[in-house]
Amino acid sequence: MVAENRRQGTTAWEISGTPPGVIAGFASRTSAQVGDTVALFVTTDAPTFHVEAYRMGYYAGAGARLVWASPELPGRTQPPCPVVPMINMVACDNWTPSLHLMVTSAFVQGDYLLKLVGSGGQASYIPLTVWDPASNATYLAENDVYTWQAWNPYGGYDFYVGRGPCPVGAPTYPTCNRARVVSFDRPYGYGEGAGDFLGNEYPFVRFAEQHGLDITYATSDDFEKDPTFVARHKALLSLGHDECWSLTERQAAQAAEANGVNIVFFGASPILRHIRLQSSPLGPDREEVDYRDATADPLDGIGDPLRVTGNTWSAPPASWSEVPFVGESYAGYVKPGASPVAFVVTNASAWLYRGTGLGDGTAIPGLLLGDFDQFYPGLSPANLQIMAHSPMPEDEVQTNTANPASDTTYYSDPASGAGVFDTGTTAWISDLATHPIVVQMTANLLDLFGQGPAGRAQPSIPNWRRYYP
Repeated sequence: MVAENRRQGTTAWEISGTPPGVIAGFASRTSAQVGDTVALFVTTDAPTFHVEAYRMGYYAGAGARLVWASPELPGRTQPPCPVVPMINMVACDNWTPSLHLMVTSAFVQGDYLLKLVGSGGQASYIPLTVWDPASNATYLAENDVYTWQAWNPYGGYDFYVGRGPCPVGAPTYPTCNRARVVSFDRPYGYGEGAGDFLGNEYPFVRFAEQHGLDITYATSDDFEKDPTFVARHKALLSLGHDECWSLTERQAAQAAEANGVNIVFFGASPILRHIRLQSSPLGPDREEVDYRDATADPLDGIGDPLRVTGNTWSAPPASWSEVPFVGESYAGYVKPGASPVAFVVTNASAWLYRGTGLGDGTAIPGLLLGDFDQFYPGLSPANLQIMAHSPMPEDEVQTNTANPASDTTYYSDPASGAGVFDTGTTAWISDLATHPIVVQMTANLLDLFGQGPAGRAQPSIPNWRRYYP
């Protein structure tokens, strides 16, 4: 990573303002390795367009390196993407491939944005992770493509919203017109085509490569291809808003933790939503299933209960709470438009705060936004240590919890020695770009978790009864 980031970078990857016209696309894979061929499907009103492949990192502050560019290609408007009735899935598998990208050795493993550039100034992205299945790097960063797709509104439907009326008396949440299956065979309708990457993941990628970490990258989908991959690293880093997990992904992560692999949940609400994958006409694992209602799932009563998609992992028939593994659980979110909430320090003498100069009770304003997690007595590990306990103003958050708080937690597995850390907020990675205190805490966290099972050096010191008597 140090050598890679000494190479010439560029800011040409950036999209500024609101580009004119239309250009959008998707790749036939969420990730690829050297030797793979990736089909790119592009729709545009530009007469011609080309593609530029940027490896995202630090590069002396430029943020990316140009690795490859296509020739100029004729543009075309692809046909409308149909909506599959009943499940409200938007799938663009009726599009024709626009070009094929060969992943050569020039594509150093990492996170890439493929920038689509139309001749009339049109611009958008397609994300692609280039992974190395043989890597045993210290840190494994997971690009959370399952949650990116769950919130993808392209075509008007995702797991949370849809189009058309609901019957009188239908539940307002989850709404009846939502999608039950979403497809990777469509562009991302947000993040300028990059999904959630730029907002909730890229600031960490930039930080990691700026500091020369021994790091490798993979997508959620890569856990399906090789569940043992996680166990070859010292720390699994769950980036962004990582709420959607499949059974294979969860089993891989928990098996790795049981063998001493540390886990960091950088975003709140991890392992909240229960999804599974199925094939599309373009290939395996291209459709993501989440009925959010076990009784409506075709597998209910006839399949493995751990594959039936209830509203959450803890709901029947899976009934497998994430709290004993994560340490806490989703408790609500800061309402859109509300001010960020202060992060309140506890255990200031703990390893997390080394070099910060913070004291117990110090409130750092403006750090907490979006989803937040909270400790649950009786479900959370008995030896859990609360590193920050930040009360959330009830009039500014959506929650069903009394006395809501965002808890930053750590516990160590007595058997394997692995450490599990949850930030308790979806704002941690975005805060990396602006808050030096978050930078120092993250450095302390990665320093400890990169040495091997964190509990061997820093066993958690239970203190939760101080806040939840």
